[in-house]
Amino acid sequence: MVQGLIGKKIGMTQVFDQQGNAVPVTVIQVGPCVVVGKRWVNEQARLQLGFVDARRKAKATKPLAGVFKRAGVPPALPLKEFACEPDDADRLNPGDHLLVSDVFEVGQLVDVSGRTKGHGFQGVVKRHGFRGGRATHGSMFHRAPGSIGGSAYPSRVFPGMRAAGHMGTNRVKIRKLQVVDVDSENNLLLVKGSVPGARGNVVLITQSQR
Repeated sequence: MVQGLIGKKIGMTQVFDQQGNAVPVTVIQVGPCVVVGKRWVNEQARLQLGFVDARRKAKATKPLAGVFKRAGVPPALPLKEFACEPDDADRLNPGDHLLVSDVFEVGQLVDVSGRTKGHGFQGVVKRHGFRGGRATHGSMFHRAPGSIGGSAYPSRVFPGMRAAGHMGTNRVKIRKLQVVDVDSENNLLLVKGSVPGARGNVVLITQSQR
């Protein structure tokens, strides 16, 4: 079967296990995903899937519109590629739909990747966890970065120096999250713990390889 699907982060809640313990989970709307294309890379099959959102009609650019037209399916964005077993790739054709219950099951370990929340331009205290200076009156040094390079030597700032700048919107993958529940009727996947991104962000859920 295909190794992953496209999802959208709904939010976090908690469920209770058989022992009565509260388990924090993230609710992800996984699919349905439509097969747009397939190809082979070094004898490995890969499926191109599109996320079908019933609430919002996808607006594709002219190049992507041609891709969907050749496949004979309505626009479904975003488009992502996932590895697939050769037998399943031969069986699946453009226009076929994949549901969350077709790929994932309770107790399985998955990897979830997404883009983290954006925090804009931030200083070194928030961005890198610098301690900062004394908070007393007259210190004149509170949240500054301190020395970033001597004036006489080396007379420059070394590359990689931690400084203020844009924070967030990084591509992050959280590995080995356990599937707590699969709601095939509503296309929902509940995984233990948190996943990157804000509510509504697109995430990729793949079967854990570790």
